[in-house]
Amino acid sequence: MGWVDKTNAMVARTAIGKYFRLEGSGHLKERKGSYFWTELRAGLATFFAMAYIISVNASITSQSGGTCVCPPDSPDLCDSDPAYMMCVQEINRDLVTATAAIAALTSFAMGLCANMPIALAPGMGLNAYFAFTVVGYHGSGMVPYEVALTAVFAEGFVFIGLTLLGIRQWLARAIPASIKLATGVGIGLYLTIIGLAYSAGIGLITGAQATPLELAGCSQQYITDEGICPPSQKMRNPAMWIGIFCGGIFTVMLMMYRVKGAIIMGILLVSIISWPRTTPVTFFPYTELGDSAFDFFKQVVTFHPIKRTLNVLQWDISGYGGQFGLAFITFLYVDILDCTGTLYSMARFCGAIDERTQDFENSSIAYSVDAIGISIGSLFGSPPVTAYIESGAGISEGGKTGLTAMFTGLAFFIAIFFAPIFASIPPWATGCTLIIVGSLMAQAAKDINWRYMGDSIPAFLTIAVMPFTYSIAYGLIAGIISYAIINTGVWLVEKASGGRIVPPNKDEKDPWTWRIPGGFFPPWMKRVARGKKDFWKSDEQSDGSERPAAEKGFAGDAEGKPVDIKIA
Repeated sequence: MGWVDKTNAMVARTAIGKYFRLEGSGHLKERKGSYFWTELRAGLATFFAMAYIISVNASITSQSGGTCVCPPDSPDLCDSDPAYMMCVQEINRDLVTATAAIAALTSFAMGLCANMPIALAPGMGLNAYFAFTVVGYHGSGMVPYEVALTAVFAEGFVFIGLTLLGIRQWLARAIPASIKLATGVGIGLYLTIIGLAYSAGIGLITGAQATPLELAGCSQQYITDEGICPPSQKMRNPAMWIGIFCGGIFTVMLMMYRVKGAIIMGILLVSIISWPRTTPVTFFPYTELGDSAFDFFKQVVTFHPIKRTLNVLQWDISGYGGQFGLAFITFLYVDILDCTGTLYSMARFCGAIDERTQDFENSSIAYSVDAIGISIGSLFGSPPVTAYIESGAGISEGGKTGLTAMFTGLAFFIAIFFAPIFASIPPWATGCTLIIVGSLMAQAAKDINWRYMGDSIPAFLTIAVMPFTYSIAYGLIAGIISYAIINTGVWLVEKASGGRIVPPNKDEKDPWTWRIPGGFFPPWMKRVARGKKDFWKSDEQSDGSERPAAEKGFAGDAEGKPVDIKIA
């Protein structure tokens, strides 16, 4: 037995090993194949798979302008205002710290409290919706940054209530499967447009006059006041080509060979190429803005306190009723789908799903940690937090317990002190990352029921409207309303005709019902009603297994099988 095996055995015999149910701990439900050093390696694998979120989330969210104020009559939304752009640069640095901090806190809490190898961080897609639709580029959206954070804060607490009352399962169940799948695809295309544009991407496309979009690819100084790229300068931006080949093609090649941390490697390669100040692709030009960014970058290791985005929530929302409500509902809906789908997918991947109950241990705790993280993250100035599908990288390395998530959280904590590095990653380094993430999310399109138009048309509208209107909310509205109108119309015709007039292939329609196996109320509430004192503990049968699924309740299809709704 080598020192690794000895350490694994020693840790397993401690109280820590028994709490996390490591193999050899003696716990009745110890997780086979879980060892201390394996969990550590898995935690680091998860971190390197999702470390890109530190720079990407900061880059995207800072495009909203944060608490910086741009005059409404500014012709270019303050793009040429040095003072405003310096403020945005400070917002970006704050959000680097905030992103790493909230990812560290929530991932550590998920591992400690729920004993699941699943890491959390601000969600891709939701951060873009937050920045470019709710707040808008440089504050040109529906509500100010401070009001948007208030919507996120409230959404987190409502999510907790829905989880405790069991309504979360019902909401996840009530949305048709085709709309759930289409939501992830639409968000993927939404991220792709952002990755292709100038604001947070490689600058390959821009707005046009004769057409909605057109090919761009010129350097920023050549873009006209109307946002048009002159034909003579198209595709001549060297930074764009660096992003495409080093941040895109190189990353994809690494991913094809299953190289761990491929995304962060591509981002770092482009960033390193862009850091020297004497090149045409430098991120630090000899300007006031460039000098400030370079001075911060030279510190390398430092703690940057959150100054402009910490606890800036605005509770007076009287002037933003409708817009606030739309943002709140969209955040809540997408979070429910995102968190539910990712947690169930990762729980199944690590073997934690009970095949009889189709649930996993501490599921309510896991959802509550996610929801509390949403509200805490808003106090840091961050968009909603969610579980990350990149946790699969750690699980594939053998992670089976909460130690994996805790080690990921510790790695994010260390990253807080490297804020100058993460804050100096240019948008053309992360643009291709958004495109790659979008392509991964678009894979769900193959599972949409394209055979029946009552499912396929609403799904297609959801997918199309999101990127074309630059709004996740409008895509959801289009999909849900069209689904209700089309399928209600079919139902009315069928009832009016006595069942004689129905679509020829109606039997191919995805099954849908609002009912949940086991009833509407959650198991803990039923245990309270029976007078069980330790109602927070699940009932145990004589053989040591949990009660049947009929008393549990979970999100699934009409046959009771779980629905995987992978969004981020």
